[in-house]
Amino acid sequence: MNEVSIAQQDFLRSQKKHKRIVHVSRLCIFLLFLILWEGAAQAGAIDSFIFSSPSKVLLCAYGMVLDHSLFSHIGITLFETISSFGLVIVSTLIVTILLWYNKRISEALEPYLVVLNSLPKSALAPLLIVWLGANYTTIIITGMSVAIFGSILSLYTSFQSVDAEKVKLIYTLGGRKYQALTKVILPSSIPSLFSIMKVNIGLCLVGVIIGEFIASRKGLGYLIIYGSQVFKLDWVIMSITILCILACVLYGLISGLEKCYLKQLS
Repeated sequence: MNEVSIAQQDFLRSQKKHKRIVHVSRLCIFLLFLILWEGAAQAGAIDSFIFSSPSKVLLCAYGMVLDHSLFSHIGITLFETISSFGLVIVSTLIVTILLWYNKRISEALEPYLVVLNSLPKSALAPLLIVWLGANYTTIIITGMSVAIFGSILSLYTSFQSVDAEKVKLIYTLGGRKYQALTKVILPSSIPSLFSIMKVNIGLCLVGVIIGEFIASRKGLGYLIIYGSQVFKLDWVIMSITILCILACVLYGLISGLEKCYLKQLS
């Protein structure tokens, strides 16, 4: 028993050491990239007007922080992304449950869902602007359109793949379809739902940026498109960097919720 315990401790130490090495390597690669980028810009190897540089991006961000405009743009994009993400999850659950309850409806709607999921969502944005106007609603719906159809198809597939014997047991014991849904189908599909959520948060952010490209006067998408038009490429690179950070943070929050859920099960 003592030898096993020592072996386990050695294994855990080696795993922690491996993780530290990976984290340090990632940080070093990132810092090396920034140093090479800044050095190339300072030496004139690249045109800092076109490619910018880390120092120029930081100065640009600092200036926008001082006049409070940066937080306004980030807040609007974040609000639109979280709103579209929440509506996608709620709509996905409602529609998927409806499809599971009624097989005829699912068979009738399935080809339409497949077609709509395959449709390039950027093609819908101009139509949504004409129909709904250039406002927050249009941008949120554009964000939803990127994710919702694939989410419904994925969650419905998860519902269909649940162990049929467990569902049959509910019916054998006198349960109804509602009990089968709440006691078997939904609990078994929660891992798939978390996976869908982790994909959707990025898709909703992409959809919101597409909407802001066309129908917004504020937000990170607006900064990117306007900055590229007037050749303020510091704005463009700064906005892209912030979007990467937002995507990582939102993804991390959902992953944290998933870990909390799994801990409760264990």
